[in-house]
Amino acid sequence: MSTSDITRVPNPRVPAKSSVAVYRLPGGGGFLWGVATSPDRTQDIRIQTLGALGVIDGYLKEAGLDRTRIVKAEIVVTDHDNKPAFDEAWATWMPANHGPVRSFVQSVMPEGDLIEIIITAAL
Repeated sequence: MSTSDITRVPNPRVPAKSSVAVYRLPGGGGFLWGVATSPDRTQDIRIQTLGALGVIDGYLKEAGLDRTRIVKAEIVVTDHDNKPAFDEAWATWMPANHGPVRSFVQSVMPEGDLIEIIITAAL
């Protein structure tokens, strides 16, 4: 595998890491990996979730994909008690019968960030 098979989009907040990486298989197909936080870190968990999901929509659109191509989602929050608010926002965003494998964990994150969403999508 050569690095030309992989496209990376630098993270504007942390230049040493990527926000998106896309690997295209030589015969077609491949994967998109993306990590998103909310553009507005002053809002509550529901609004930050919707903001991060909007960022993911942008990643998918740029790659010519939609939400149904997401095969895995890793959700990281600062407070596990925010799960019901997250689940509500997620349920309105994710198309029925297309839910990916998903994990939900609590972790320390940068000041103001309440949620980070990491996805894997099939090309």
